[in-house]
Amino acid sequence: MEYSDSSNTAPLQHHPQSCLDIAMEVHRVVPPPHESTIQKLKTTLKETFFSDDPLRQFKGQPPKKKWILAAQYVFPILQWGPNYSFKLFKSDVVSGLTIASLAIPQGISYAKLANLPPIVGLYSSFVPPLVYAVLGSSRDLAVGPVSIASLILGSMLRQEVSPVNDPLLFLQLAFTTTFFAGFFQASLGFLRLGFIIDFLSKATLIGFMAGAAIIVSLQQLKALLGITHFTNQMGLVPVLSSVFCNTKEWSWQTILMGFCFLVFLLVTRHVSIKKPKLFWVSACAPLVSVILSTLLVFAFKAQHHGISIIGKLQEGLNPPSWNMLQFHGSHLGLSIKTGLVTGIISLTEGIAVGRTFAALKNYKVDGNKEMMAIGLMNMVGSSTSCYVTTGAFSRSAVNHNAGAKTAVSNIVMSVMVMVTLLFLMPLFQYTPNVVLGAIIVTAVVGLIDIPAACQIWKIDKFDFVVMLCAFFGVIFISVQGGLAIAVGISIFKILLQITRPKTVMLGNIPGTDIFRDLHHYTESMKIPGFLILSIEAPINFANSTYLNERVLRWIEEFESEDQKKQSSSLRFVIFEMSAVSGIDTSGVSFFTELKKTVEKKGAELVLVNPLGEVMEKLQKSDETGEFMRPGCLFLTVGEAVATLSATVKVQPSTDVV
Repeated sequence: MEYSDSSNTAPLQHHPQSCLDIAMEVHRVVPPPHESTIQKLKTTLKETFFSDDPLRQFKGQPPKKKWILAAQYVFPILQWGPNYSFKLFKSDVVSGLTIASLAIPQGISYAKLANLPPIVGLYSSFVPPLVYAVLGSSRDLAVGPVSIASLILGSMLRQEVSPVNDPLLFLQLAFTTTFFAGFFQASLGFLRLGFIIDFLSKATLIGFMAGAAIIVSLQQLKALLGITHFTNQMGLVPVLSSVFCNTKEWSWQTILMGFCFLVFLLVTRHVSIKKPKLFWVSACAPLVSVILSTLLVFAFKAQHHGISIIGKLQEGLNPPSWNMLQFHGSHLGLSIKTGLVTGIISLTEGIAVGRTFAALKNYKVDGNKEMMAIGLMNMVGSSTSCYVTTGAFSRSAVNHNAGAKTAVSNIVMSVMVMVTLLFLMPLFQYTPNVVLGAIIVTAVVGLIDIPAACQIWKIDKFDFVVMLCAFFGVIFISVQGGLAIAVGISIFKILLQITRPKTVMLGNIPGTDIFRDLHHYTESMKIPGFLILSIEAPINFANSTYLNERVLRWIEEFESEDQKKQSSSLRFVIFEMSAVSGIDTSGVSFFTELKKTVEKKGAELVLVNPLGEVMEKLQKSDETGEFMRPGCLFLTVGEAVATLSATVKVQPSTDVV
């Protein structure tokens, strides 16, 4: 239906070049197609758990092809393995040897960070990479122990069990924690619940990582200063108190060696950052430091002059540890809780690293498949004397820069670790602990991302507060405490956005039929007699009361302005609902009550472009057909204003009370 007569499209008052002067065709609002409850449930579940539609590749395929695709889906190595070439192998060997030179000293260092025997760090760099090479979908992810997971595992278990007084029980709990971490990770992937880890926002992770990096670095003061009596607590105050209360235990020999190697490691890291082609400098620096320091200690018998050493390490491959897993007893709750926290953190880090490098090489990483791969990797690792492992950013960056083409680089790294475990363990007997501390400090320095923090401050101040809460919570309370505070504040932000949705008043941009936010577009103008509002969120039980109060306030403000200007009173309240993606029974009640309130004021409630689900629920609740009648339902705000203005003009010019 067209309204081309200027007398029918004139505004209520003089309003030049508005949409009301434009001839407009009114389009019919069509109700959504009917769907049964089963169909709706099926669609909802599919979009929630199978948004990537993993079964689409099986459609229209013969049975034999389906079996092949299924095997390739479960074991990605079968997908790229048949096309593997010697050229790819050469690249993977170079990258595998490079990351092995980094993985061996880091494995020993991170195991000590987790209060575990150093040999466990090497065990964890041998079996898990082999499992990931078969199950993982990332070409660049280098698997092994990481500093954050090591810190969390060691600090949480140490709250109840002493690694010094009861090392066997501590080791058993570490393996049990690894099993539960892997079980939780694999369950998330199998049940396709990966969206749970999205609650760890970027701001939370940046603050958490920076705080953990400082705590990890402070913990290394024990090794860097040669202190023997050191606090078991992780907070900033206890650590600094322990450092300055034990100044008599400081060893100048240890401090000198630690300072020299720390400067060496930091310089090589700086060189690699400034010149990415020299990535091998920082990659090889930890192993070079271990070799040089070991030779110095052995040559000068430095272990007799205040420099502590690792001591003799056990030779041989990973012994089985399934008999050490404890699924009963008083510490079961501690193992489950620690497994959940370390599992989420390591999973988040691994997937984030994998997706980062996949984007650089323009290939996709399946998040749910990665969860299952990392989870099964840790479950197998818990039975082979390994603790929590994931994809490490520093190792993966080296792997990427070294030219890794496939997951074979992880296999090459594992082979080198295997050779070390079988034949080279006696060489690490004289490795000083101070060098391991310097390696850890150098590795975690990169976790402090100041440019990212500045970017968050520019973009979102609330996210910056979340980041600071995570940072100071980790430093002054505990690792898990800071993480819990940051996640809690992030969830509070989400709840605040849900319970207090944005509602804006729209005005017409002169000469068009476009309506935009009056506050945002200053050239937009109000239409006399019309209150046009836009709700930019789903309407549900959590925000219906607030919306009702907010809309009534809009109406009161509109009426008070009319009284001051002595202009026409409110005739229509129009809701632009394009952004209302959903509604529940409370939301339906909100519109029903609001319609009655608006009618008492002599005005009429009009809905514009309600989406399928919203329109369907309003239709079912509208027994009298008030919401769905033509004069109350329009496709665009412009059509609604033009049509309603025309109907008002043809009515007698009596004022509506």
